[in-house]
Amino acid sequence: MTELNNPAIEGLNAPEAPVEATRQAPRARPADAHGWWWGTGRRKSAVARVRIRPASGESTSRFLVQKTAKKFKTIDEYFCEERDRSDCYAPLRLTGTLDKLDVFVRAHGGGTMGQAQAVRLGVARALVGYDPTLEPALRDAGYLTRDARKVERKKYGQPGARKRFQFSKR
Repeated sequence: MTELNNPAIEGLNAPEAPVEATRQAPRARPADAHGWWWGTGRRKSAVARVRIRPASGESTSRFLVQKTAKKFKTIDEYFCEERDRSDCYAPLRLTGTLDKLDVFVRAHGGGTMGQAQAVRLGVARALVGYDPTLEPALRDAGYLTRDARKVERKKYGQPGARKRFQFSKR
């Protein structure tokens, strides 16, 4: 039997059938014991711990920043700049869940802009835990990407991270 008529080799030159993606559909993470989905956001030195849950009853949804154990501020009171407020609301607006969820945030460290972007990442991560079908839209918008840029450290023997003392030849 020649190589061309070998039945074991005949199938090698035939076009292959397209391979179906075997990726499973994403499953929702269950809420914690108190009914919350959590997400942690970080930006520069700011950290935001975000909790979300479906809005209770017929009341409107809330988006609050927790200052102490019993003191809360709305996002509009906490962030002065419109850019920072829109950063916080952006994942909810994109997914259409702005009026459907209660959002509570504990933010500390960094400045206002870093905190606002940390809240944005935390809200997006919590939304993915709540409903994994929202992940492609959030990822395409860049809300699930951690911005790893930080302030460069100061080096010893120098006045700053990059600045050098003036060189003197003599």
